[in-house]
Amino acid sequence: MANLQEELDNTKQLLKLEWKEDLEQFRQKTQSKSIQERKDAGTCWYPVQLVKMKSGLADKLIVEIIYPEKLQSHGFQSGKTISFFSNEKTTGKLRSGINGVINTVRGNYMAITLPTERLPEWMTDGKLGIDLMFDESTYKQMDLAMSKVIKAKEGRLWQLKNILLGEEGATFDNSASIHPDPSLNPGQNQALSLVASAKDVAIIHGPPGTGKTTTLVAAIGAGIQRYHQVLVCAPSNAAVDLLVEKLVEKGIATLRIGHPARVDDDILQQTLDAKTSQHAVYKDLKTLRKRAESLRSQAKKYKRTFGPSERSQREKSWEQVRMIKEEIRQLEDYIQMDIFQHTQVFACTFSGAGSPTMKGMRFPIVYIDEAAQGLEPATWIPILYSDKVIMAGDHCQLPPTIKSFEAGRRGLKETLFEKTISRQPRAAKMLFSQYRMPSLIMGFSSRHFYENQLEAAPTTYSHRLSEDLPILQFIDTAGSGFQEHTDKETLSTMNEEEGRFALLRLVDVVKSLGINVFLDNKWNIGVISPYRAQVEALKEMQEEQEFSEHLKPIQELLTIDTIDGFQGQERDLVIISLVRSNADGIIGFLGDTRRMNVALTRAKRQLIVIGDSSTLGTHPFYKEFLSYIDENNCYSSIYEWMEH
Repeated sequence: MANLQEELDNTKQLLKLEWKEDLEQFRQKTQSKSIQERKDAGTCWYPVQLVKMKSGLADKLIVEIIYPEKLQSHGFQSGKTISFFSNEKTTGKLRSGINGVINTVRGNYMAITLPTERLPEWMTDGKLGIDLMFDESTYKQMDLAMSKVIKAKEGRLWQLKNILLGEEGATFDNSASIHPDPSLNPGQNQALSLVASAKDVAIIHGPPGTGKTTTLVAAIGAGIQRYHQVLVCAPSNAAVDLLVEKLVEKGIATLRIGHPARVDDDILQQTLDAKTSQHAVYKDLKTLRKRAESLRSQAKKYKRTFGPSERSQREKSWEQVRMIKEEIRQLEDYIQMDIFQHTQVFACTFSGAGSPTMKGMRFPIVYIDEAAQGLEPATWIPILYSDKVIMAGDHCQLPPTIKSFEAGRRGLKETLFEKTISRQPRAAKMLFSQYRMPSLIMGFSSRHFYENQLEAAPTTYSHRLSEDLPILQFIDTAGSGFQEHTDKETLSTMNEEEGRFALLRLVDVVKSLGINVFLDNKWNIGVISPYRAQVEALKEMQEEQEFSEHLKPIQELLTIDTIDGFQGQERDLVIISLVRSNADGIIGFLGDTRRMNVALTRAKRQLIVIGDSSTLGTHPFYKEFLSYIDENNCYSSIYEWMEH
């Protein structure tokens, strides 16, 4: 037990290291920096133009802005907190004071939710800007969760702590039975049986395309047949939204906990704000709020030099305001309780499980999707409120993002999912039938990461763009003169000539099949690079005439992003630009083979990988990959294309 406590204490200390490093990196980009320096660091947009305002849910205001300058790399993303500021016309002073949450970022456009019904007047005086804010609330929740786990000496949390970390064995009820789901394959139904029989923990794991989320949704459906309500979580808002979408499709009453700005538009109606706005007595609530505001305004009109009658009237107004506020609170509580009573699944991120909205709630089961991407301290948050833990994920794909190298090196990069799967192997079931890609694309990952256990479902046999186009292709740039270099601003690596060639190959494929084939079949395309600088360069290049005339008509089908941006997604055609090309055989970031596993398993119909074999071949992983390419006659040299 002492070793277990030491392990948990160490995790808590590593979390503090990560917290400190994350905050320090943010401060370096923002603190005591000029507007221009913050813009260069990607934490400020200034000036921005306010183009539209509209009422959002629960009397919030949604503002839409555009950034007229050329866009550089930045940290603004959906769900992040920002702060508006204004450079006042009259005084030239900077004024700020209202924070918001980003709904959407698309190019130079951003939509932001503000916690107010009306725009502050100062926001219309002078040039407007936005700063990215550092949000410590999640770190505080993780720290608190670790403290509770460490202190637990009895009760269910104490038992789960010992079981998940391997001090005690997981237990099962072998008499528990479940009817096989005809829409699932045998392996997926075995996973359902494991979930049903587990008393403490069950893990569904497997490679990309094996239907982990589909199986988890089926398990949730079975769970609500037995229990009135369950908790469903994932580390990211996008992953939670996907689960909610699938649950709603199955007719399961699902409530999405979280700020509406952090929720995808397609499932906005499942949020607490939306359901509150649609509630039968919401009109009464609005009427009370308006009445309270009117009385408050009336009371504020009285000045200090008023007589007894005015003083009496003011006191009556304030008393009425207090009474109405109590009515409002009671009505809000009633609406929330009524919505909760009609909810089968509460869905949220890890931090959402610890939000004030969920205070006092406890669940018989928590289902955690993408569990291999969650930091251990974050994963404990929903477990605090649950009696049984079901996790789904793949520890051979992307690990959690960690800012502190030291914290990662000393163990923070190892997730609770990884610890439990290694210490409780009886509680885990691997899925092996994948439905995304043909066996040729699948083969290398199956060999390197999954002990050759992966099988391509028969439906993947027809997954190809054309009989005339190869399913898998590696184009070797060795000897081409394509050289990597470091971007001075971001310190990220890029290879412009390789990027240009990648887009030329994409244009070749589009021209050979015809634009209408992509449009008619809605075949989507992913251009992926591990390096942010290369991604930004590719995005700029696609606007050039030689590329835009072919790519603009299919712009809605094309995504250019980093590997992390494609986690959990698939594309019909994927082109990967590996970037690294140097005489010293240094591959840097490419050494993260789990990240490359994600990149190599996104393609559904065709995968083209572009890289320098002389640089890549110095690493055992890529040496093995190149051998696989040779074995399957998927190799071609850059010279074959340069001669065309």
